Amino acid sequence: MAPSRPTGRPSESASSNPEPPGARTPRAKRRPANRGRRLFQYDRSLGVRFVAGADEAGRGCLAGPLVAAAVLFDLERLRPSDVRLLTLLNDSKQHSREAREELYPRVLRVATSVHVVSRSAGGIDRRGLHRTNLAALRDALAGVAVPECLCLSDGFSVGKDFPWDTRAVVNGDATSAAIAAASIIAKVSRDRFMHAADARHPGWGFADHVGYSTPEHREAIKRQGVSPLHRLSFQSTAYPQLSL
Repeated sequence: MAPSRPTGRPSESASSNPEPPGARTPRAKRRPANRGRRLFQYDRSLGVRFVAGADEAGRGCLAGPLVAAAVLFDLERLRPSDVRLLTLLNDSKQHSREAREELYPRVLRVATSVHVVSRSAGGIDRRGLHRTNLAALRDALAGVAVPECLCLSDGFSVGKDFPWDTRAVVNGDATSAAIAAASIIAKVSRDRFMHAADARHPGWGFADHVGYSTPEHREAIKRQGVSPLHRLSFQSTAYPQLSL
């Protein structure tokens, strides 16, 4: 979903009597633009120069890869213009596809480093979803980590044996700028893959649901079985009566 915006229409009398210059902007109008600033404030409060954040996309899908991304910010080199460029930064699930696509190149421009890893459906079936997810987050963070940085992950700890300082942040993609940025990169990267996969594997509607368990997706599985992109290890109601 895109950030909420005021939808009320002004009355006729209000439109003919605009607010005087310098009138205070209602809080509801200011809040979306301040989200990114608050996320960066959290990262700065950690007291380190380098903050890396990691998040994944596609963990709960029936089909397609799990994609993890990590983003590193050098907080000492961030300019006010960089933060303004990401004032709408937020958890990718809170944005429309169009908004995520707009934020994607902005993250690439502001970040010190970005790293993306992908794990296939076959790999998820062999190793298990949770192990695959943690390994992907670790690999993504390892791709951007620098000495004396703090590595943040959304929700899940990447393990005590990780060679850099780490911290799991509950609801991290709505708390930390680095994790929220990684959320955008992971989601856009995965969605682009699934849109391309729709042409190679027609009939399952991958361009619409990008592999998630929607009624249309489950009906397509019942109608034509599974594709090479489907994860077969899930005990899902999408697979009744199918020989897998």
